Amino acid sequence: MDIDWSQVFNFSSLIKCFIVGGLICVIGQILIDKTKLTPARILVIFVTTGVILGGIGVYQYLVDFAGSGATVPLTGFGYNLAKGVIEGAKQSGLVGVFTGGVKAAAGGIAAAVFFGYLAALISKPKMKKQ
Repeated sequence: MDIDWSQVFNFSSLIKCFIVGGLICVIGQILIDKTKLTPARILVIFVTTGVILGGIGVYQYLVDFAGSGATVPLTGFGYNLAKGVIEGAKQSGLVGVFTGGVKAAAGGIAAAVFFGYLAALISKPKMKKQ
């Protein structure tokens, strides 16, 4: 099997991925540092933003531009949910609306549960001061 390493290590793609993913993380860090929002609320904001932008078709342009820089952060998870709901609705109608997002995001959901459990075992969470 021949691998085209020039496509695997495309420097401009890596830069775009790093910049977009980094900007999403910078926005999250600003929200943590400059607001009284809890991390859980910030998570919900990011996922909801990804769902809305994915549902109206805007997030696809960011995915096409940045690849994993747009699909790996939480907004990408929301985008994946929206994409799954749209596909599920096309295939199964109303039932697909409820099942499509979960099917599309099953891997991410399983990983979040697994790694969340591991983090809960090894950490001592603290409440954010108000």
